[in-house]
Amino acid sequence: MRRRRGDYGVDGDFSVIPARWQAVIVAAIIAALIALTVRNIATGAFIVAVVTGLLTLGLALFVGSYLYTTRVGKFEVWARILGDFRLRGDERVLDLGCGRGALLLMAAELLPGGRAVGVDLWHADQTGNSPDATRRNAEREGVADRVEVQTGDITQLPFADNSFDLIISNVVLHNIPSAAGRRAAIDEAVRVLRPGGRLAIADLLSTNRYRARLHELGLTDVRRRNLGWRMWWGGPWFPTRLVTATKNI
Repeated sequence: MRRRRGDYGVDGDFSVIPARWQAVIVAAIIAALIALTVRNIATGAFIVAVVTGLLTLGLALFVGSYLYTTRVGKFEVWARILGDFRLRGDERVLDLGCGRGALLLMAAELLPGGRAVGVDLWHADQTGNSPDATRRNAEREGVADRVEVQTGDITQLPFADNSFDLIISNVVLHNIPSAAGRRAAIDEAVRVLRPGGRLAIADLLSTNRYRARLHELGLTDVRRRNLGWRMWWGGPWFPTRLVTATKNI
């Protein structure tokens, strides 16, 4: 995987508290815990110092793991996933919830004769999330000529049946608040996928339900796996799992 030229921000929910304030709050908590640990050591409260020290270390590791995943890990993992598909280079690929284009543009690099389409509602799931930010990243990565960005709801995709050879998505579907909505997103993905096409959806929650629904819809080679430590969102208690499947010809 080559070094990325675009600016892909930080993943997270920033609809209530902006990213800058979240960073300030976390930094303040860590600083307070460090000060409390030092004070406890100075006053001889060693047991309490151990507790506060462990809390400080745990929070720092959580933040470090989260930032690694959003800034480095997801790129490394998806470079391998996309490589495993062995694309010819003339396919049409759809990224559900493309955000600033992290996956979309990696896919586009593999499509010198194809097209990479991204669809998103542009909610505050990434810092600076907008279609213009995605287009700027496409220019920086040198793939703007093969990338298309649209505003749309993944539970009601604005595409015809059997339009895409590959559909990808990274940690998006769990943001849909209802089980019915997430099911609709899976159904829509299958609808616009061409016979023989493949699907790869990574998410934090409900991946067993995604797998079950894909079986119900008649897809084959349906698999689910843990993507490992590079996609831990703070630690092993927040892993990312990938569901893959193939649509029958």
